[in-house]
Amino acid sequence: MEIHLNRVDYIQVGVTSQKTMRLLPALGKKATQKVAIADHDGILTCFGMKKGEAVPVFKTLPGQKIARMDLGGAVGTPQEKIFVCSGSQVRGFTKKGKQFLTFEANLTESINAMHVSGADLFVCASYIYNHYCDCKDQDYYLSGDKINDITCLSSENLNRLVPVLACQDRVLRVLQGSELAYDIEVPGPPSVLELYNKDKGEEILYGTTDGKIGLVQIGEDSAATKWEIDNDKKKGGILCIDTYDIVGDGVSDVLVGRDDGTVEVYGFDSANEPSLRFEHVLSESVTSIQGGCVGKESYDEVLTATYTGWVTGLTTEPQKAEAGPGDEVKMSKETQSKVEALRAELDQLQVKVVQGREQYQQTSQSSTAVSAVPVFSVNDKFTLCQDDASYSLTLEVQTAIDNLLLQSDVPIDLLDVDKNSAVVSFSECDSEQPNGNFLLATYRCQANTTRLELKVRSIEGQYGTLQAYITPRLQPKTCQVRQYQIKPLSLHQRTHSIDQDRPMNRLNLVGQFSFAEIHSWVVFCLPEVPEKTPAGDGITFYFHNTFLGTQLEATYCKGEGHFRSDNISTISILNDVLSKEATKRKINLNISYDISDDSVSHTLKMIHPKLEYQLLLARKVQLIDALKELQVHEGNADFLIPEYRNILDESASLLEEYKKQPAHLERLYGMITDLFIDKFKFKGQNVKTRVSSLLEILDNYDLNSLLEFFQ
Repeated sequence: MEIHLNRVDYIQVGVTSQKTMRLLPALGKKATQKVAIADHDGILTCFGMKKGEAVPVFKTLPGQKIARMDLGGAVGTPQEKIFVCSGSQVRGFTKKGKQFLTFEANLTESINAMHVSGADLFVCASYIYNHYCDCKDQDYYLSGDKINDITCLSSENLNRLVPVLACQDRVLRVLQGSELAYDIEVPGPPSVLELYNKDKGEEILYGTTDGKIGLVQIGEDSAATKWEIDNDKKKGGILCIDTYDIVGDGVSDVLVGRDDGTVEVYGFDSANEPSLRFEHVLSESVTSIQGGCVGKESYDEVLTATYTGWVTGLTTEPQKAEAGPGDEVKMSKETQSKVEALRAELDQLQVKVVQGREQYQQTSQSSTAVSAVPVFSVNDKFTLCQDDASYSLTLEVQTAIDNLLLQSDVPIDLLDVDKNSAVVSFSECDSEQPNGNFLLATYRCQANTTRLELKVRSIEGQYGTLQAYITPRLQPKTCQVRQYQIKPLSLHQRTHSIDQDRPMNRLNLVGQFSFAEIHSWVVFCLPEVPEKTPAGDGITFYFHNTFLGTQLEATYCKGEGHFRSDNISTISILNDVLSKEATKRKINLNISYDISDDSVSHTLKMIHPKLEYQLLLARKVQLIDALKELQVHEGNADFLIPEYRNILDESASLLEEYKKQPAHLERLYGMITDLFIDKFKFKGQNVKTRVSSLLEILDNYDLNSLLEFFQ
């Protein structure tokens, strides 16, 4: 059963953070609801709809940026008190706008997640969780990785309040008091949590930064996963979730907002499995989503707030039919007066803009002129995509982007992104200079582009900085620079366990370094490691390489570090970088290694299917032109053998795939060459002169002859 929803834009406020818009409870069964929304200007706005117009109920004065919002109230009463947090302060407002609470949480960092339940307040800064009851300290917990969101369960089966934290290391942590009760592994870094049944329930919905959704049932001492939805279509990460019966079948549907602007509604079939019922794409990321009734009583809708502060409804109310060419257009008096009011407002705004421009020209030419740089907000995300071992860089600006310059001092490839309509041009680079460039690319954007998505792929062992210079369409011209670190082992991703049966190489370090020092070196080398030094005396992290599937275990404490991997090149990169970092700080390291010869053939066998596939793809692409010529010459392709006919039939998709991964084959050749050099480097032999013979073998590739060459 599909549903049809129509888009209505209500109001625009300032730039918004995740989860900062809520619907207040309705007064009657089918009555319209008021909307509360908070923005980065520190303004909390509450409005309702009257005769199709957004009418403000109240609006607070500007202040510090508001990071989260929640609704609360005494248990068993309508939850209509509005709580917002900015910095380390939580404020409470009544539905009429009267401030009744100012609470200073005394945290050194800003609050980035909050949940209110009766007299209980749960707040989280980056790594710290605090629970207050009636504004008095109750519990405290220090998380092992960054906390992205928090929610709290209360039900008859659980005899206490159960806080659940969504943490960056792909784990949901379930707390009991100030202790960790247990944790649940999820398939990606969870960015948002929502109770499936708000009144009573032990089920929690989670969304991840890589676009997956799941439902987990929380018990006293363990949890069970009910279902998971994979992100096969490579849509954006999840920023917000809500539950509301929009389909009208008596079962709560799941409403989802993503960072690429996609809004989705998932309904449930008779077997209680989720299925997509509705999808709509907005032009910017969806920061908040709610189900309810706003525009007109008795018509349900999905209400969204976007990054630049637009509040938009997708309503079940049928929109007026468009008039055809022969029809007489009959506008109701209400609509006519609305159009006239909008025209008058537009004229006023145009006059204001002209006056503003003239005023600016005069002040900028006067002797006491002070140049004012316009400030604009940028929302950026640089994440490793597990599926194709590339980094996705997403940039979103509150105003239209004019152009973007990408500069990198390390070799990286730019990959094609379908959603990206910007025109890209490359400049010549001089990489021989000491601080040389390996990449200079300019993206010129079309009018009204506020969001850009790019993909880059790095080479492990080559590390440095990628810089993005963002220039919006603003006068006077201004630019912001954002920097992203490309780490030595950039294609590694955190995981929770590794296969212990593989042949492993070891690297051991012993020296006069502290736990914090070696942790900072590991942060420098590997992505997805928390910046903060872990609690305790030592730590173990596990990683897997998203490109090859090899693995790494890092165990370290004060004075010693042990690294194990089934890929010699990973150990070689760690050896080079860690000894360089220690030398910088004048620390003597005692380094020893234990190399397994079996690991080399094991790694080559892992590369084999990828290499075979890429060679086959390259050969097919080389044949396409010749086959097309034959086809034109003969008039048809019936005389060709089935294999060649297939190549002709699939030529478009083969060329598309080949274009999408430009340097894939060179990458694999490079990895095999590094493996060969690294294997003999640990034995004290320099084999760079034999690389040309290795490349000859790769050009006439056969796994057995390659394994023999390595022996």
